[in-house]
Amino acid sequence: MDFKTGRPDHINDWLAGHRQGCWYGYSDNKNQVYANLIVLDGGSKPTESDVNNGLKAMQDAFDANDYSRKRIQEYPSVVDQLDQIYNEGIDAWKATIKTTKDKYPKP
Repeated sequence: MDFKTGRPDHINDWLAGHRQGCWYGYSDNKNQVYANLIVLDGGSKPTESDVNNGLKAMQDAFDANDYSRKRIQEYPSVVDQLDQIYNEGIDAWKATIKTTKDKYPKP
């Protein structure tokens, strides 16, 4: 995972959620690629296509929620939102939130 963005970027991101426990490792831990993937729990090794497609699906799901991450960064804090509701009412709060929602619409 890209630690700055949280976006899945390595086969380990998919493998970790594929089965429970410590089921896989690498024959060369410094070169963590599919060719070096080994199964430790006696189960079957997923195909390279399954691994790549699984990672791609995770990346697509992450990318589809980009609007949500951008909204979160721009919304006022919950405390500020509650303060606005108390002092200015629900309609003023909705107008504030709508500005961000309009800027980053759902796909």
